[in-house]
Amino acid sequence: MSRLVLLNKPFGVLSQFTGGKEGVDDTLAHLVDVPGVYPAGRLDKDSEGLLLLTDDGRLQSRIAEPRYKMAKTYLVQVEGEADDDALEKLAHGVELKDGMTRPARAKRIEPPPVWDRDAPVRYRKSVPDSWIALEITEGRNRQVRRMTAAVRLPTLRLIRWRIGDWSVDGIAPGTYREIEV
Repeated sequence: MSRLVLLNKPFGVLSQFTGGKEGVDDTLAHLVDVPGVYPAGRLDKDSEGLLLLTDDGRLQSRIAEPRYKMAKTYLVQVEGEADDDALEKLAHGVELKDGMTRPARAKRIEPPPVWDRDAPVRYRKSVPDSWIALEITEGRNRQVRRMTAAVRLPTLRLIRWRIGDWSVDGIAPGTYREIEV
């Protein structure tokens, strides 16, 4: 049996066990005390939500490798109103500097009942914000942020909610649940 750790990575934490700033709890080392597990993929320091860690190299590859096209769902708070045109562009794929993205699933959602963030999201009275759920099957560097920017909806907050069948639902920020697969 392989071990799989479902971690709700908080904002400001690196997706690695070493290499943070000395004296600062900004790596996974202060959150996960399960020996022998490593991240299956990455989540930027300024993103939060589900990060999977495993002790099984084949499972790690299956989760992280783009060729397997494992779906990842993000809840994204964006600056501006996510209109039908922007959602349609996201769904069909957008042109980024490193090429066209694969088609995605994009829909407008009500603000989700998520946890407060330690570093509050920037709020501007004169500019509305909205939430979208975006499901992608790629994992390019900062892809979701670049996709929303390409349709003129800068990302304010990015939460990875689901990878495949695994979800962060019910896992508090900075905590994890371990399962066998």
